[in-house]
Amino acid sequence: MSLSRTCARETFQLGPFVVPRIWTGLWQLSSNAWGSASASKIRLGMSRHVELGYTAFDMADHYGCAEILFGQFQRSLPTIENIVGATKWCVFRPVDPTRAVVEAAVAERMKRMQTNRVDLLQFHWNDYSDKGYLTALQHLHDLQDEGKIAAVGLVNFDAIRTDEICTQLGPGFIVSNQVQFSLIDTRPLHGMADVCEMHGVKLLAYGTLCGGFLADKYLKAPEPDLYSGTLTPSQRKYLDMILKAWGDWKLFQSLLAVLRHIGDRYGGLSIANIATRWVLDHSFVGAVLIGVRLGLSEHPDENQKVYGFRLSDEDHSMIEAVLARSKGRLMITSIGDCGAEYR
Repeated sequence: MSLSRTCARETFQLGPFVVPRIWTGLWQLSSNAWGSASASKIRLGMSRHVELGYTAFDMADHYGCAEILFGQFQRSLPTIENIVGATKWCVFRPVDPTRAVVEAAVAERMKRMQTNRVDLLQFHWNDYSDKGYLTALQHLHDLQDEGKIAAVGLVNFDAIRTDEICTQLGPGFIVSNQVQFSLIDTRPLHGMADVCEMHGVKLLAYGTLCGGFLADKYLKAPEPDLYSGTLTPSQRKYLDMILKAWGDWKLFQSLLAVLRHIGDRYGGLSIANIATRWVLDHSFVGAVLIGVRLGLSEHPDENQKVYGFRLSDEDHSMIEAVLARSKGRLMITSIGDCGAEYR
């Protein structure tokens, strides 16, 4: 199939911002295990992404120096109106979420990012048995009213808690929930999608390329050694999921072969392009977060080819024929709902 398409950037409304549907994920800055580049090379990589329309960056309080480097980059620009910096406040251990505690966490994000307002503050709370997350979010609501936060989202919250939060804190407050979503991990289709549609929440999907395994590089490749020193932390995580929770390497090869066939029908698009498009074709998904190793491994030109087309019913049927042979639909019970693997 020969398809004429435009690669014009796709965007969506997220709170007060109009943002692209592909975001630049900075998780790799959390550890030198992915390799390291100089600060100047990293900022140069950010500049290249912005020039190509990748104007939204995702980071967190525990992603190493990501907030600091982004803040330096943003301050170096002549205008920052079109750049969106999304960061996170992640509560992994018990804490009393007083107004002072919450305000201090937001103030630290602003200081590290050299800004007087956080564009998107994404909140994670580890222990659901402690309802302090509702108190913390109410304080974040107040700080938003005071102009210190432009928009508030969630990170790795399940469908039940996302519905609870949106119901209790009112419509329009929570704009997003960042969770894992890919051809391998389809858990958001089982409950989360309905909650998002009900409350107008957009998913920010990570893990869409399974650490790079959903790529032409691995088509017809031998099964990697999970314990070899050649895999990144991200690849070890997703390979474990592919082999233990989803299926096996042989079935994964069948999926890659189908994606390669579909890519050929669209003029030679990559496996990664088709895998990303599959996620973006879901109406409750706002954007996919594609992790980059700035200054080391980047594919901004290649990723732009995702824009300007949608997969056909026939494409989806071919993909579904493989997914139906996997244990993907059982992951909602074997692993738990979105984010359960971190609890």
